[in-house]
Amino acid sequence: MSEKKTDSSKLRTLSLKDRFSKVSVEEFASSLAPGMQVQDFLDALPGILAGRDLREVAERIARAAEQGREVIVGMGAHVIKVGLAPVLISWMERGIITGLVMNGAGVIHDTEIALWGKTSEDVGPALDQGMFGVAEEAAEIILKALSEGTVQGKGFGESVAQRLAEREPPYSDLSLLCQAHRRNLPVTVHVAIGTDIIHMHPGADGASIGEASLRDFHLLVSRVARLEGGAYLNIGSAVVLPEVFMKALNLARNQGHSVEAFTTVDMDFIKHYRPSVNVVDRPVRMGGRGYQLIGHHELNLPLLAVAVLERLAPRPEESEAP
Repeated sequence: MSEKKTDSSKLRTLSLKDRFSKVSVEEFASSLAPGMQVQDFLDALPGILAGRDLREVAERIARAAEQGREVIVGMGAHVIKVGLAPVLISWMERGIITGLVMNGAGVIHDTEIALWGKTSEDVGPALDQGMFGVAEEAAEIILKALSEGTVQGKGFGESVAQRLAEREPPYSDLSLLCQAHRRNLPVTVHVAIGTDIIHMHPGADGASIGEASLRDFHLLVSRVARLEGGAYLNIGSAVVLPEVFMKALNLARNQGHSVEAFTTVDMDFIKHYRPSVNVVDRPVRMGGRGYQLIGHHELNLPLLAVAVLERLAPRPEESEAP
């Protein structure tokens, strides 16, 4: 069949000056220079996509902190494994974080760091020999803390953090659990039975693990109930913590708490379904704003952390310094 060719001479055109453009030079990055200050570097980022979102997220978190709102950080264990505990501790020191939300693996890695200054075994070779996750010390400490803590009415995070802090471990300054305990910050731990190496150990008691984690869930609900005007960050958890957060938010609303206008942030290597819908999208449908900052934790989290610190008002002793 012969087709009739289109006649480009009849193309309808318009002037570039009349066409809507999504990008303009006003949003371009500024020139970078050696030795520039942190704030100058942040201001030099392009006002486009993630460059814009990073600054907006930092502004929202800083504003929440200044207003005394909840800033809750949910995190997978990889955040600890790539050496970012000091970054989050810098937020604790400035009173930004009001609560930590962790999975069971995060507690294990943090405990190993606190006691021995090292963590993260080579899973492949160990698994080949059936010797993955069988180191005794961390399992014994955590499981004993839970068995004793549940009797005392404590949750998972409080039980382990208190027991760990009492041992005065040599690397407590790099432990999120120890530093949170020192500042009386709540740490909630949300466990899926069978996902953590300590569940393989003979001291594992499903009753105490489950009871402690359920107590932490209800503690999280009480914090989420006060999230209005605040922020919730999900850093590196693809399934468990996004699901826990959504249920906590639902229960808080079910009990009559108004939690509508707040900020949510998902940070991970790639976009995952559950954080996208259960953290970034659904929770803020009635107000607020959800963001995704995709990329390596070891780059993006320090960038966000310093951006927030730069936006906060200086401490009194800092402003009085000559």
